[in-house]
Amino acid sequence: MAGRKRDNFNEQSDNSSSARRFAGRFRILKPMRIRDFALLWAAMTVSLLGDGIYYVAIAWQVYELSNVPTALSLVWAAWTLPMVGFLIVGGVISDRFDRRKVMITSDIMRGLAIAIIGVLSLTQTLELSHLFVLVALYGTGEAFFGPAFGAIVPDLVPKNLLVEANSLDQFVRPLMLRMMGPAVGGATIALFGIGQAFLVDAATFALSAIALMAMSARPIARSGGGDTAIREIKQGLSFVRSHTWLWGTLTAASIGLLLFWGPFEVLVPYIVKNQLKGNAADLGFVYAWGGVGAILAALVLGQHGLPRRHMTFMYSAFGISIGVTAGFAFATSMWQAMAWSFISGGTATAGMVVWGTLMHTLVPREMLGRVTSLDWMVSIGLVPVSFALTGPAAQLFGVDRTMIGAGIAGGVVFTAFLFLPGMRVTERSRDGLQAQAVPVLVEENAGEVEVA
Repeated sequence: MAGRKRDNFNEQSDNSSSARRFAGRFRILKPMRIRDFALLWAAMTVSLLGDGIYYVAIAWQVYELSNVPTALSLVWAAWTLPMVGFLIVGGVISDRFDRRKVMITSDIMRGLAIAIIGVLSLTQTLELSHLFVLVALYGTGEAFFGPAFGAIVPDLVPKNLLVEANSLDQFVRPLMLRMMGPAVGGATIALFGIGQAFLVDAATFALSAIALMAMSARPIARSGGGDTAIREIKQGLSFVRSHTWLWGTLTAASIGLLLFWGPFEVLVPYIVKNQLKGNAADLGFVYAWGGVGAILAALVLGQHGLPRRHMTFMYSAFGISIGVTAGFAFATSMWQAMAWSFISGGTATAGMVVWGTLMHTLVPREMLGRVTSLDWMVSIGLVPVSFALTGPAAQLFGVDRTMIGAGIAGGVVFTAFLFLPGMRVTERSRDGLQAQAVPVLVEENAGEVEVA
């Protein structure tokens, strides 16, 4: 008996050593050794799976109710307007309260909204007016979840693993949001119906909330004393204004997404359904190939780290991702649409790994929630306008011309911001932002740049 116990112990030790060697070989897996990060990762994974289902289901549902791009444009605008409006509030709250509890509340709010959509769809009583209200509630929940999630990662992961943590984030995000989620959503709609797809999405929010509840409580240690919310917002704005890499990139993203997001979210489903004669499953596969490209990009950066010229790399990647949107206008078969999606997804994720690491490395932890909310608010602030303009633009110029103009203009305008003075200051630092994510303090005063 004792011999068998020793054998079992030795076997378990060997298995544990093998797991450690496996994680050591693949650097992207190192943050998973941290319990709370693993739980956060699990919550994010299942929630993003539901989001991927949602993107297919909501587009197909709207086009079932009204087969014109303007209808989907208005629904997306109703979703993003409250999200933009409440982001600053969400950032302040995530810097004042336990970020884990903020995310749990957001999951409950969003899951409830999606569940109601599902029930109304199943009972065939769903109308566009219902969607406007419910997606607005969904967007409000996102305004609180995004800043809290972006700010909690450095609380869980040491600085030397931030590149791996961001790469792992950008690995699972496209895997679920753009690959598995859309594929599952398309298949669920094809086999069971749109209402069932919404209910599956609602269930993922419940599972996400359970995983977050299992994490340790992390009360916020506030250093600002009795600062008011207005003063805290001003502190975040001041920090953003003092760093070109921050305000310049946020401005570039705002203009780039104005030209990109509406055409991509509204017109790609229209092209698949009406020009390529596809179904919901085909749309899911088009999105899924974007996820494949994104996963490959995350794996490569997670294994090899960031390039020395990380800002140049990030701007080039985002510029390509926006620019290739024009390619959908030339797609004559489903595989061509999948190919454009693959390129767009891969380059977008490559840029996001760099951006997430910059944020987590260079922004003070005590104001990361506010800066993250400003990141979201400024970069997507014009997205409701993008949705509102896409439908009329498609009617006036045609779907294909709208896609071509938006892709080319968005890619060129975004990339031009790389040449702002001071944008690439972190590339000229002594250590830069290598795979170890060594923190670099950058201060810009009166035109002088100090790197410590």
